[in-house]
Amino acid sequence: MRPARFLRLALVPLSLAVTAPLSAWAQPAPPSRDGAVPPADMDDKPSQPETPAPRSPAATLDKLFERLAAAKTPEEAKGIANLIQRRWARSGSDTADLLMSRAQQAVKAQELPLAIELLDRVIALEPDWAEGWNQRANALFLLGDPIRSLYDISETLKREPRHYGAMMGLGTILRQQGDDKRAMVAYRQVLAIYPELEAVKEAVEALKIEVDGRDA
Repeated sequence: MRPARFLRLALVPLSLAVTAPLSAWAQPAPPSRDGAVPPADMDDKPSQPETPAPRSPAATLDKLFERLAAAKTPEEAKGIANLIQRRWARSGSDTADLLMSRAQQAVKAQELPLAIELLDRVIALEPDWAEGWNQRANALFLLGDPIRSLYDISETLKREPRHYGAMMGLGTILRQQGDDKRAMVAYRQVLAIYPELEAVKEAVEALKIEVDGRDA
């Protein structure tokens, strides 16, 4: 498969990233320990409180992305982003989580072939886990294989179109390949989701003259 086709695959999911409405957070209820929002008092029976329905992981992520888009400072946004990344890091499989931990240790030790082998197993076990694909994309990029990395980025974004980390990786690879226009598209999609991400704001400013012209 030619590199150009990989670029098309990687760019397609960017149009799917949307920012959820913020109105639901106007009057938030205090969360319980498990993250569910307790219901308001509905009657005069305090001795038999109604158990709140658990929130699904997707619903929790939606709320966090709303908060991320509305964050007023980089520090506030970073705290919310950390919560999002913790949820992304949960595969639902103890085996896959253990393999992921070992793969991340291998990346830190610069044992990249080992990391990729471990991530191959993660993806085989949990093919719908976006973070497995994202981590392998990162390892492949560090290994010097941007084409395969682009493919894994596209697979990440198919599963989680709001994955700003994968979008940042896409922008970095496109910029290195001299495709500043598409890199700018990727970076601006990141900022639509995570407006206070300083590294990407700086990258956009650096590319403005080249992409938009001096009068932009």
